[in-house]
Amino acid sequence: MSSVSRDKPQFLSHLESKRYNLLVRSEVLRLIRAFFHTKGFVEVETPLLLSTVAPEEYIEPFTVEGRYLAASPELQMKQLMSAGWDKLFQITHSFRKGEKGSLHNPEFTILEWYRLAKELEKLMEDMEQLFLFVARGLDGNAGISFGGGQVDLSPPWKRLSVTEAFLQFAGWDPVAEFDQTRFDIDLVSKVEPNLGFEKPVFLHSYPAAAASLAALCPDRPEAAMRVELYIAGLELANGFFELRDPVEQRERFEIARERIRESGRTPPPLPEVFISCLEYMPPCAGAALGVDRMVMLFCNASSMNEVMAFNWEEC
Repeated sequence: MSSVSRDKPQFLSHLESKRYNLLVRSEVLRLIRAFFHTKGFVEVETPLLLSTVAPEEYIEPFTVEGRYLAASPELQMKQLMSAGWDKLFQITHSFRKGEKGSLHNPEFTILEWYRLAKELEKLMEDMEQLFLFVARGLDGNAGISFGGGQVDLSPPWKRLSVTEAFLQFAGWDPVAEFDQTRFDIDLVSKVEPNLGFEKPVFLHSYPAAAASLAALCPDRPEAAMRVELYIAGLELANGFFELRDPVEQRERFEIARERIRESGRTPPPLPEVFISCLEYMPPCAGAALGVDRMVMLFCNASSMNEVMAFNWEEC
């Protein structure tokens, strides 16, 4: 019997083309876990199907059988911190409607961690050490090649306030005079494209109105204790020194729910259990990091699709 040679289907060839990046992804995940275990963090798992989620104007959750698919494990991990843990991390999937594009997918992988802290600095040090640990674990180097340039990951990284960044690249201060639409447009079009080349940059001290779960700066209440990490113009992580006042948190959630109504959507119920836990939560900081984007950096990839086995349209 003669053998018949057949070309593989295109979808299998497509998967084969991702083999190297998926091997890098596997190693990045292993190294992330190794880093946090080495630092004394406990890995936890929280549910993906929730009775309610944090109401956020710009995040629309999926619903399944009357429940919400988690957009983040944040509320549940903070409840664990309120119950007496001091260092927690989790790698999980998150789900958000409308998240499509080279840097977005409606289902994506997120790393979140929370630690006892008195300020944001410890959280930024975690990020510096994590990326350096992963880089050295992959090829022994302290830098990466991305988008045609070289980025040195060795600490310390640059700290830049939102006020400083916007005055330099957009010509105004959104902390002193906040305009949500102008802030969103200028951040994406004028500020972010200039951040994190040669060295990563922490953008910190966000306008209070742009940080619904962050505590306010004690010496500047119009600014919030929020930080975002940028490498080569790519936003990688978002961190807060956590708000612990249940009254203020309820007020912020109610404002967010009203804005959701104004947009034509139905807001989720208030997360009452979470709010009630806040008075027991110790001073702490937490961060959310996009794992798919992190893998993009280490693969020198231009889109998340290149580092995910299957994107939204392929499954």
